[in-house]
Amino acid sequence: MIADGPLRDADERLGPWITGSRLPDGAAELLADLGGVAVAVPFLAVVIAYAGWRARTAGAFRWWLAPVAAAVAMAAVPALVIPLKELIDRTGPPGMDGSGYYPSGHTATAMVAYGGAALLLLPYLHGTYARRELVIACALLNFGVGLGLVRRGYHWPLDVVASWCLFGMVLQVMVLVVARYGRRAEEEEAETDPAQPK
Repeated sequence: MIADGPLRDADERLGPWITGSRLPDGAAELLADLGGVAVAVPFLAVVIAYAGWRARTAGAFRWWLAPVAAAVAMAAVPALVIPLKELIDRTGPPGMDGSGYYPSGHTATAMVAYGGAALLLLPYLHGTYARRELVIACALLNFGVGLGLVRRGYHWPLDVVASWCLFGMVLQVMVLVVARYGRRAEEEEAETDPAQPK
Protein backbone atom coordinates (compact mmCIF):
# COMPACT_ATOMS: atom_id res chain seq x y z
CA MET A 1 0.00 0.00 0.00
CA ILE A 2 2.89 2.40 0.73
CA ALA A 3 5.16 1.31 -2.09
CA ASP A 4 2.24 1.32 -4.53
CA GLY A 5 -1.47 2.11 -4.39
CA PRO A 6 -3.51 5.23 -3.58
CA LEU A 7 -0.84 6.80 -1.38
CA ARG A 8 1.71 6.45 -4.17
CA ASP A 9 -0.80 8.03 -6.55
CA ALA A 10 -1.14 11.00 -4.21
CA ASP A 11 2.66 11.33 -4.04
CA GLU A 12 2.92 11.26 -7.81
CA ARG A 13 0.40 14.09 -8.05
CA LEU A 14 1.80 16.24 -5.23
CA GLY A 15 5.52 15.58 -5.76
CA PRO A 16 5.83 17.25 -9.18
CA TRP A 17 3.86 20.25 -7.91
CA ILE A 18 6.46 20.76 -5.14
CA THR A 19 9.49 20.03 -7.35
CA GLY A 20 8.15 22.59 -9.83
CA SER A 21 7.74 25.28 -7.16
CA ARG A 22 9.58 28.59 -7.26
CA LEU A 23 11.84 27.76 -4.32
CA PRO A 24 15.37 28.23 -5.74
CA ASP A 25 17.49 25.11 -6.11
CA GLY A 26 20.21 26.50 -3.85
CA ALA A 27 17.79 27.28 -1.04
CA ALA A 28 16.14 23.87 -1.37
CA GLU A 29 19.52 22.15 -1.28
CA LEU A 30 20.54 24.10 1.83
CA LEU A 31 17.29 23.15 3.57
CA ALA A 32 17.74 19.50 2.63
CA ASP A 33 21.34 19.56 3.91
CA LEU A 34 20.13 20.76 7.33
CA GLY A 35 18.70 17.28 7.80
CA GLY A 36 22.04 15.60 7.15
CA VAL A 37 23.96 13.85 9.91
CA ALA A 38 26.94 16.19 9.41
CA VAL A 39 24.86 19.23 10.40
CA ALA A 40 22.03 18.03 12.63
CA VAL A 41 23.89 15.61 14.91
CA PRO A 42 26.67 18.05 15.94
CA PHE A 43 24.00 20.68 16.58
CA LEU A 44 22.14 18.32 18.91
CA ALA A 45 25.43 17.29 20.58
CA VAL A 46 26.19 20.92 21.45
CA VAL A 47 22.70 21.42 22.89
CA ILE A 48 22.98 18.15 24.84
CA ALA A 49 26.27 19.32 26.37
CA TYR A 50 24.81 22.73 27.21
CA ALA A 51 21.62 21.32 28.75
CA GLY A 52 23.60 18.79 30.77
CA TRP A 53 25.94 21.49 32.04
CA ARG A 54 23.04 23.79 32.98
CA ALA A 55 21.14 21.03 34.77
CA ARG A 56 24.21 19.81 36.64
CA THR A 57 25.32 23.26 37.79
CA ALA A 58 21.76 23.94 38.99
CA GLY A 59 21.92 20.75 41.06
CA ALA A 60 19.00 19.16 39.22
CA PHE A 61 17.93 15.70 40.27
CA ARG A 62 19.01 13.21 37.60
CA TRP A 63 20.55 16.07 35.60
CA TRP A 64 21.80 13.59 33.01
CA LEU A 65 18.40 12.09 32.15
CA ALA A 66 17.14 14.58 29.53
CA PRO A 67 20.50 14.75 27.66
CA VAL A 68 20.77 10.95 27.62
CA ALA A 69 17.14 10.63 26.45
CA ALA A 70 17.89 13.00 23.56
CA ALA A 71 20.97 10.99 22.60
CA VAL A 72 18.98 7.75 22.70
CA ALA A 73 16.28 9.35 20.53
CA MET A 74 18.95 10.21 17.95
CA ALA A 75 20.31 6.66 18.12
CA ALA A 76 16.77 5.47 17.37
CA VAL A 77 16.89 7.15 13.95
CA PRO A 78 19.06 4.56 12.17
CA ALA A 79 17.69 1.78 14.38
CA LEU A 80 14.17 2.45 13.06
CA VAL A 81 14.74 4.01 9.63
CA ILE A 82 17.10 1.41 8.15
CA PRO A 83 14.88 -1.64 8.84
CA LEU A 84 11.79 0.24 7.63
CA LYS A 85 13.52 1.25 4.41
CA GLU A 86 14.48 -2.37 3.75
CA LEU A 87 11.06 -3.72 4.72
CA ILE A 88 9.01 -1.30 2.63
CA ASP A 89 11.52 -1.13 -0.24
CA ARG A 90 9.91 1.90 -1.84
CA THR A 91 11.36 3.38 -5.02
CA GLY A 92 12.28 7.03 -5.11
CA PRO A 93 11.05 9.93 -7.23
CA PRO A 94 11.97 10.13 -10.92
CA GLY A 95 15.73 10.38 -11.37
CA MET A 96 16.55 8.62 -8.11
CA ASP A 97 18.00 5.13 -8.41
CA GLY A 98 17.19 2.09 -6.36
CA SER A 99 14.75 1.73 -3.50
CA GLY A 100 14.58 2.31 0.24
CA TYR A 101 13.27 5.86 0.31
CA TYR A 102 10.55 5.41 2.93
CA PRO A 103 10.79 6.87 5.52
CA SER A 104 13.17 9.77 4.93
CA GLY A 105 16.34 9.50 7.01
CA HIS A 106 17.19 13.20 6.62
CA THR A 107 13.73 14.19 7.83
CA ALA A 108 14.01 11.82 10.79
CA THR A 109 17.46 13.15 11.70
CA ALA A 110 16.22 16.75 11.54
CA MET A 111 13.09 15.95 13.54
CA VAL A 112 15.05 14.41 16.41
CA ALA A 113 17.98 16.85 16.31
CA TYR A 114 16.00 20.09 16.21
CA GLY A 115 12.96 18.80 18.08
CA GLY A 116 15.15 17.22 20.76
CA ALA A 117 17.20 20.40 21.04
CA ALA A 118 14.05 22.47 21.50
CA LEU A 119 12.82 20.14 24.22
CA LEU A 120 16.16 20.37 26.02
CA LEU A 121 16.21 24.17 25.83
CA LEU A 122 12.58 24.88 26.80
CA PRO A 123 13.18 24.60 30.57
CA TYR A 124 15.82 27.34 30.37
CA LEU A 125 13.62 29.86 28.57
CA HIS A 126 11.49 32.18 30.65
CA GLY A 127 8.28 33.62 29.36
CA THR A 128 5.65 32.33 27.01
CA TYR A 129 6.92 34.39 24.07
CA ALA A 130 10.44 32.91 24.05
CA ARG A 131 9.16 29.36 24.45
CA ARG A 132 6.58 29.82 21.70
CA GLU A 133 9.16 31.28 19.32
CA LEU A 134 11.49 28.33 19.92
CA VAL A 135 8.73 25.85 19.13
CA ILE A 136 7.73 27.79 16.00
CA ALA A 137 11.38 27.98 14.84
CA CYS A 138 11.75 24.22 15.35
CA ALA A 139 8.56 23.50 13.39
CA LEU A 140 9.57 25.81 10.53
CA LEU A 141 13.05 24.31 10.37
CA ASN A 142 11.67 20.78 10.17
CA PHE A 143 9.12 21.84 7.56
CA GLY A 144 11.91 23.50 5.57
CA VAL A 145 14.04 20.34 5.61
CA GLY A 146 11.10 18.28 4.34
CA LEU A 147 10.25 20.86 1.68
CA GLY A 148 13.87 20.99 0.51
CA LEU A 149 14.07 17.20 0.21
CA VAL A 150 10.90 17.02 -1.88
CA ARG A 151 11.72 20.15 -3.91
CA ARG A 152 15.11 18.70 -4.90
CA GLY A 153 13.48 15.40 -5.85
CA TYR A 154 15.24 13.33 -3.18
CA HIS A 155 12.01 12.06 -1.58
CA TRP A 156 8.30 11.73 -2.13
CA PRO A 157 6.11 13.86 0.17
CA LEU A 158 4.87 10.75 2.01
CA ASP A 159 8.46 9.75 2.86
CA VAL A 160 8.80 13.05 4.72
CA VAL A 161 5.39 12.93 6.42
CA ALA A 162 6.06 9.37 7.63
CA SER A 163 9.28 10.50 9.34
CA TRP A 164 7.52 13.45 10.97
CA CYS A 165 4.87 11.14 12.39
CA LEU A 166 7.19 8.35 13.51
CA PHE A 167 9.81 10.56 15.12
CA GLY A 168 7.21 12.86 16.60
CA MET A 169 6.22 9.77 18.60
CA VAL A 170 9.87 9.12 19.49
CA LEU A 171 10.15 12.68 20.85
CA GLN A 172 6.92 12.16 22.80
CA VAL A 173 8.45 9.08 24.43
CA MET A 174 11.49 11.20 25.33
CA VAL A 175 9.21 13.75 27.00
CA LEU A 176 7.32 11.07 28.92
CA VAL A 177 10.51 9.37 30.14
CA VAL A 178 12.00 12.65 31.36
CA ALA A 179 8.72 13.68 33.01
CA ARG A 180 8.32 10.32 34.73
CA TYR A 181 11.86 9.57 35.84
CA GLY A 182 13.33 13.06 36.10
CA ARG A 183 11.34 14.08 39.18
CA ARG A 184 12.56 13.78 42.73
CA ALA A 185 11.34 10.84 44.78
CA GLU A 186 9.89 13.28 47.34
CA GLU A 187 7.66 14.88 44.68
CA GLU A 188 6.37 11.48 43.59
CA GLU A 189 5.65 10.49 47.19
CA ALA A 190 3.80 13.74 47.83
CA GLU A 191 1.57 13.08 44.82
CA THR A 192 0.73 9.52 45.88
CA ASP A 193 0.42 10.10 49.65
CA PRO A 194 -3.11 11.37 50.48
CA ALA A 195 -1.92 12.61 53.89
CA GLN A 196 0.43 15.12 52.29
CA PRO A 197 -0.94 18.68 51.90
CA LYS A 198 -1.44 19.84 48.34
